Amino acid sequence: MKIYADRFPTAARQLLTDLLVVAWVYVAIRGALWLHDLVQKLAVPGQKLEGAGSGLADNLADAGGKVRRVPLVGDELTAPFQRAADAARSLADAGRDQQHLVDQLALALAVAVLIFPLGLVLFGWLPLRVRWMRRAGSAAKLAAGPAGRDLLALRALATQPLGQLTRIAPDVAEAWRRGDDATVDALAALELRQLGLRGRGR
Repeated sequence: MKIYADRFPTAARQLLTDLLVVAWVYVAIRGALWLHDLVQKLAVPGQKLEGAGSGLADNLADAGGKVRRVPLVGDELTAPFQRAADAARSLADAGRDQQHLVDQLALALAVAVLIFPLGLVLFGWLPLRVRWMRRAGSAAKLAAGPAGRDLLALRALATQPLGQLTRIAPDVAEAWRRGDDATVDALAALELRQLGLRGRGR
């Protein structure tokens, strides 16, 4: 028995679900990146503070170096410049600390935004998808042989809706017990269609 993809309705539903999951993950990642970039803008004042503090510290240190050359009182005049330069470096350090804090906050918020949507995919959709792939793969292997075809037909008898079964034959169970090939093929095909596969008779 050859197995072909059944486009409607199960295979199409699987494909649509997969596309929706991909879109869901893409939107979640884009949203997390957008939030990360938005929060990163809070680091701009820290960058400016670091730049200003570093520049001021360098200028004060340079001025103190020049004042040190003044005879007799150079060392005494240098001390205020050194203290001011140290204070400016403290401002620069505060700016760097603020940037680091913003970086951590941006990362934490981005991860927090991703946890829920990715958790739904990893713990909700993915196990169901893997389970379906295993069932479909097992059914495809079973359908390759007569014994497997009979097993699929039996499963269809046990699980498929009565309306579907009676459309195959008025007394489908009796036909299956007799080993009627057309009935067995129809039941096996019904079970395969439930998994998004389609069987053709031998």
